[in-house]
Amino acid sequence: MTVQPDTTGADRALKARHRAMWALGDYPSVATEVIPQLGATLVAACRTGPGQRVLDVAAGTGNAAIPAALTGAEVVACDLTPPLLEAGRALAARRGAVVDWREGDAEALPFPDGSFDVVLSCVGVMFAPHHRAAADELVRVCRPGGTIGMINWTPQGFIGQLFGLMKAYTPPPPPGMQPPPLWGSAAHVRELFGDRVAEVTATVDAAVIDRFADGAQFRDFFKTHYGPTVAAYRHLAAEPGRVAALDRDLAGLAHRHDRGNGVMRWDYLLWTGRRTG
Repeated sequence: MTVQPDTTGADRALKARHRAMWALGDYPSVATEVIPQLGATLVAACRTGPGQRVLDVAAGTGNAAIPAALTGAEVVACDLTPPLLEAGRALAARRGAVVDWREGDAEALPFPDGSFDVVLSCVGVMFAPHHRAAADELVRVCRPGGTIGMINWTPQGFIGQLFGLMKAYTPPPPPGMQPPPLWGSAAHVRELFGDRVAEVTATVDAAVIDRFADGAQFRDFFKTHYGPTVAAYRHLAAEPGRVAALDRDLAGLAHRHDRGNGVMRWDYLLWTGRRTG
């Protein structure tokens, strides 16, 4: 059975805002220049390979889908934002990866029950607003005995702190929307999946980021390339004092995480499990 999306006006409006936010800036550059290694790390952890049918949920430009396809797996990449899918198609073509790109909501995936051997999400499904609904869908489309694997930014790590910082500069989220970095807590993920998933591994590791010379360069890149940050600055467009404050805060955050020569470590949770039933 394929679950139909919530058709309430409030939900449609929320998803439209999410779609528009991730189309802002240049997320393909973030994926390819800042965190290119994350997708391959997840694919390896899930032991993806030939003969498997794989779904990358909230795939963006295919950070996990493309390396999964290059292992010989049959891969579908699903995302809410059409411009990211178009960028992913072009990137996959350049890398010689065969991927089936589909528009779809992580909270109402357009696939039948048990369709995939492996269901992946690399810093993607964590941004779906309703965590329980997204978790339910990851389980539903995975076959019994299949693998679910995710990389999610942790609440305590750099990206978790980035979202905590931006919270002071953006409108409050709609009722019922949960913070994305909660997905980086193993306890939260365990609560979402319960006994529907077994043989769980949950490891905190870090992406080594050496793209930025200093905090100011990080700030300037993210304020023009990363959708949530671009949206925060647009919200403040008529308030130059708060724009200046956000400028200082973003550069300061990156400076505090600089381990020398512009190198940062961004903590993430690498989580895998096997669907029961």
